[in-house]
Amino acid sequence: MRFRSTNSNDETVSFKDAVLGCLPADGGLYVPDKMADIRQIILHMDEGAGFHDLFTALAPALFADDLCPQSAPLVAQSAFNFEPELVRLDDDYSLLDLSGGPTGLFKDFGIAFLAAAVEELRKDSGRHLVLAAARGDVGVSMAHAFSGRRELNAVLVYPSGPIRGLDPSAFVPNGGNIIPIQVRGTFDDCQRIISETIRDREFASRYNVTSANTINVGRLLPQTLYYIYAFIKAKKHLSGGLAFSVPCGSFGNFIAGLYAWKFGMPVNGFIAAMNSNNVMGDFFKGMPFVPRPLTATNSPALDVRIPSNLSRLESFYRESPAVMRNMVHPAGVGDELTLMTIEYVWKKYNRHIDPHTAVAFAAAEQVAASRHWKGHTHTVVLATGHYAKYPELMHEATGKKIPSSETFRNLQKKTDPIALIPPQLDAFENAIASCF
Repeated sequence: MRFRSTNSNDETVSFKDAVLGCLPADGGLYVPDKMADIRQIILHMDEGAGFHDLFTALAPALFADDLCPQSAPLVAQSAFNFEPELVRLDDDYSLLDLSGGPTGLFKDFGIAFLAAAVEELRKDSGRHLVLAAARGDVGVSMAHAFSGRRELNAVLVYPSGPIRGLDPSAFVPNGGNIIPIQVRGTFDDCQRIISETIRDREFASRYNVTSANTINVGRLLPQTLYYIYAFIKAKKHLSGGLAFSVPCGSFGNFIAGLYAWKFGMPVNGFIAAMNSNNVMGDFFKGMPFVPRPLTATNSPALDVRIPSNLSRLESFYRESPAVMRNMVHPAGVGDELTLMTIEYVWKKYNRHIDPHTAVAFAAAEQVAASRHWKGHTHTVVLATGHYAKYPELMHEATGKKIPSSETFRNLQKKTDPIALIPPQLDAFENAIASCF
């Protein structure tokens, strides 16, 4: 499978070049040029297949010679000591639990794959720097996935506020390969600085710079695999259609689902579940995207003003407008309904869900009612985070106290960055250069 820019059809690159180069020179994002057709593999895979089996079977078809049948199992073994779990709730709903990774986030899948893939693809070509705008536990996931990988350095770029969960012994000054840098600014400033660094071709070439955010197809594409995993586990039990409800912030997870459909996974619809900010609601109704001020919510990972995958969504909309109109169903969910849904799922199914999953579940209920899906379409709700990370919110919603976990307690420990800088490109590049 080859990749092109969202801004041009003129030139294509390999998966390796798309991952290590990260961003096209014309300012777009890489997207598949022609989608791989793996429908027959998907339809014939046995429901007993594990995630490693799935990855090993599909990776050569998706990534061509860059991850061949010999290297794909090695990457899978290096990346994944965890896997998703599909939990069937009833005839109408299942949860795709993606919280089994080291930080309890769905992002662990894409980040773990990217770390293993970059190590495989670079093939002793010198040091590589992998940059990521980090908030919440993304930085911890990055540090976990990249720590100890030979000649790879993970540069974690934080906005103003506390930094939590990192192990200082893994930092470059202490002999490790992790570089946490804090910017006196917002998360948008962090994302902008990373894009500017990658587009600074002289600096990027000198340090072999790429990114671990979902602007990188190497982070995005592995997320298609757990959609396919869910389909394979569910297919024998389906009596009607299948839909996925996806909590949406940067929309990388959502795009991954659309790509899984393009690869040949049978599906009837996707629910773009947003919180009360509903940043893309008008876009999905055919109107131009216009950024709006954000309101803080109890599903903070979805509080994104300008989704980093916007140009991929626009590209998909241009190419497949009928799909976007007929298969994509946007829904906005407020804080009160989020809490009510956490309580509802606990009482009905005896399952705790985190607030982002609750947004997706409430959105699924809304769309099912409006589309008359009940009894006809089974909806898989992506459970993107572990509920135990939100003990106070869980207690407020359900009245139940959540036992404390040492893993999640460690994620709350404050950490100092190795540099605190203004939101300027030269300051950022100087901070990196000082580490070597």
